[in-house]
Amino acid sequence: MNITPRIKSRHSACIVLLIVIAAALVLALFSGCAPMKQERKKLKDVDYTILKDREIPEKLAAAIEQKKEAEFKISFETDSDLYLVHGYGEQETGGYSIVVHDLYLTENALYFDTELLGPENGSNPQKKPSYPYIVVKTKKYKQNIVFE
Repeated sequence: MNITPRIKSRHSACIVLLIVIAAALVLALFSGCAPMKQERKKLKDVDYTILKDREIPEKLAAAIEQKKEAEFKISFETDSDLYLVHGYGEQETGGYSIVVHDLYLTENALYFDTELLGPENGSNPQKKPSYPYIVVKTKKYKQNIVFE
């Protein structure tokens, strides 16, 4: 009994299957299944104040304490103010600072761009975990917006 035709037949079927899969992937990439990059048209810069720990509302401070172990973002509102928080989770040492690069409003979102810096070379930070975060306060906006 000759099994060579069966092997060739299976081999051909595998090649056809691989070609079909590859074609499907190419079509998916070019047909709009890939994530779209959303344009962020800045409507205006937003004025803000960076808060010290003692200035943070009690309810917001409690929420920060609950979430501090991992990176997080929180928004918190009062009647007239909006608070935005970006926490960077547990870090091995202290000595970090956070920079606000941008805070601006688009048509449907408020973008809050921050960066965690440090500890600086040559500094001798505490060798215990820290939980860096930043809280900014701004005026509340009347429209419904998403915090990103």
